[in-house]
Amino acid sequence: MPLVVGTAGHIDHGKTWLVRALTGKDTDRLPEEHERGISIDLGYAPLELPGDLHLSLVDVPGHERFVRNMVAGATGVDLFLLVIDAAEGTRPQTLEHLAILRLLGVERGVVAVTKTDAVEPDQVELAVAEAGELVPEAEVVAVSAKTGAGLDELRATVARAAEAVERPERFAATRLWIDRAFSLRGIGTVVTGTLWSGSIAGGDLLRLEPSGRTVRVRSVQVHDQPVEEAQAGQRVAVNLPAIERGELRRGDALVEPGHYPVSYRLDVVLEEVEPVPAAVKVHLGTAAVAARVVRFGRFAQLRLEEPVVAARGDRFVLRAEATVGGGRVIDPAPPRRLEPARLEILERGDPAEIVSLLTSEPVTTTALQAMGLFSPAQLASGLAAVGLAGEWAYRPAWLEGVRTVVRERLAERAEANPLDPGIPLGELLPQEPWAPVILPLLHVERRDGKAYAPGAAASLGDRAEAAKRLEVELDAEAITKVDDPELAAYLEAAGRLKRVGDGFAVSSKLYARGRETLTTLEPITLAGFRDALGISRRTAQLLLERFDADGLTRRVGDERILRRSALT
Repeated sequence: MPLVVGTAGHIDHGKTWLVRALTGKDTDRLPEEHERGISIDLGYAPLELPGDLHLSLVDVPGHERFVRNMVAGATGVDLFLLVIDAAEGTRPQTLEHLAILRLLGVERGVVAVTKTDAVEPDQVELAVAEAGELVPEAEVVAVSAKTGAGLDELRATVARAAEAVERPERFAATRLWIDRAFSLRGIGTVVTGTLWSGSIAGGDLLRLEPSGRTVRVRSVQVHDQPVEEAQAGQRVAVNLPAIERGELRRGDALVEPGHYPVSYRLDVVLEEVEPVPAAVKVHLGTAAVAARVVRFGRFAQLRLEEPVVAARGDRFVLRAEATVGGGRVIDPAPPRRLEPARLEILERGDPAEIVSLLTSEPVTTTALQAMGLFSPAQLASGLAAVGLAGEWAYRPAWLEGVRTVVRERLAERAEANPLDPGIPLGELLPQEPWAPVILPLLHVERRDGKAYAPGAAASLGDRAEAAKRLEVELDAEAITKVDDPELAAYLEAAGRLKRVGDGFAVSSKLYARGRETLTTLEPITLAGFRDALGISRRTAQLLLERFDADGLTRRVGDERILRRSALT
């Protein structure tokens, strides 16, 4: 099982020297780091351990100015390697780094008491004892990176800790927090990060969030070695063609499309180190975003200045001048309003309760799994709280609510316009991808692209008298102006008139006589047609234009040619 171990500890306590002694690799890659003799950014190296264990090691800076980098490096870490100088003992960043690890849920690890070659044996014993009191859950090993003393014991101890790690089941959908982006000549843009969940292979199409851009993976490496597919828990380098280095930054994430919300708000449960101020930096994954904290007891909503990718269960750190707290996400895309009862349900984590809060409209089953609510087996068997339609999950109560709204809309439509009681299908539901699978569940009749209440049919209603008057007028006059276009459309559909021109109508009898007359004229001219029917020039003109529109005639100059359709 791929695992990541991260260093932690105060500046100058020997983290990078210890990593070099364990791995043979100098993780300080920046010229400034070599000039100043301190780590500034994150460093990475493969760590080979007894028992054929292959771990990834992240080395973090210890200076208080670079805690942001330390938090980014600790994202995705499975166990820690806390480093304490035998001569100096516990220092401020020792405590802050340890607090950050606990806030991120990193519970297992090893403490290395370093630089033992520079102090007396009794001082080493005292330092080991103090470290054991500080981190009672971890084994403590005294080492010297300079002489190599204790390194084999440290490797064996880290291996034991790694074997005891029980990584919680992470979301199946791919997510990689980017902690570094750079360009290589002849290769292009490369991003690195700890693969938090899922897998990445060459040819995969992923989303770069929060920008929403789709990117294609050209190739993948794990510790400089090409692989066909990288797995969760590995340090990964991903080659992304057709994207510039300047379009990427630490805190972006590569994710499987459609699985992770991008949000300006997060509902969370707080775990405090000290009182949390209203304005903080939220460290989530490798992102660090300014935010306001709106509290309700141990719950809070983080209102972010920039959007982040998040999932239920993600852990975060809050910092002001120093680390002030942290917690875990219980809703990655919440409503603005904080409701205590809702937050209590979210914290309890019962899927049947949570789905009633998180699916105010259908969501994909894969999205529910990504939120950590259901396993594939639970969804396949169907929970009482969830209705399934294809790949979409919904609350039965939500669906009944939609049915009620649709019934009311159709009833209002029928009352307001009995001539046409149907609503176009495209207007019945929002233009959402789930609409096609929900539509058949609404208990409506679908006819000619419209939805109708079951058994509904067009009727004249209170327009019956107006229809009778119009038909009388059409019998008396060759052409009549119609002020009610909906009534005219209804009567035409019933075969009781024909609309011509803009807002006029003729009787169906006159239309039929005109159509028959077309077959007797050679050539068909406006004057000949008028005289044959004994109607006005205007009426004849409008009838001929209607015959053109119906495909019975085709105008050529001042004459018309009869089409075959007029003879059938």
